[in-house]
Amino acid sequence: MISFKSRKIKIITYSLSIIILDQVTKFLVLSTLGFERSKNIIPNLLNFTLVKNKGAAFSLFSNSTNFLTVTSVIVSILLIIIILKSPPKSNWNSIGLAYLLGGTIGNGIDRLFKGYVLDFFELVPINFPIFNIADISINIALIYFIIDINKDKLRIKY
Repeated sequence: MISFKSRKIKIITYSLSIIILDQVTKFLVLSTLGFERSKNIIPNLLNFTLVKNKGAAFSLFSNSTNFLTVTSVIVSILLIIIILKSPPKSNWNSIGLAYLLGGTIGNGIDRLFKGYVLDFFELVPINFPIFNIADISINIALIYFIIDINKDKLRIKY
């Protein structure tokens, strides 16, 4: 059984990995592609198209940068407190917390220092909002939380 302290360190370390991956990919796409251009990565499937997103997911709360920045900071602090103070419910919950914290801080860094979030993954065949690693991490967190809530019904062990 992993100790509580060891699990906290793993969650924080994994979150930091997500934050670094998110920020490095945004920097690389910005420095190599820049704005207003698109680069086909996988034909008929994926483009890198760098955009400034001043809203939240699906451009909700567009031009609400101050509100979203404060929200990101508050949620990040609350997640860190939960990770450090509360024993994790399960491995599924722990991994979900790591992904959620990494994604929240990744996009929060952009909002805090740039005033917008850099998004660059564009799925070509469907009309879907452009997104980034932090967005993917937040969605993965939701999947882990759903599995955690339903693991007994689904008979999933981890």
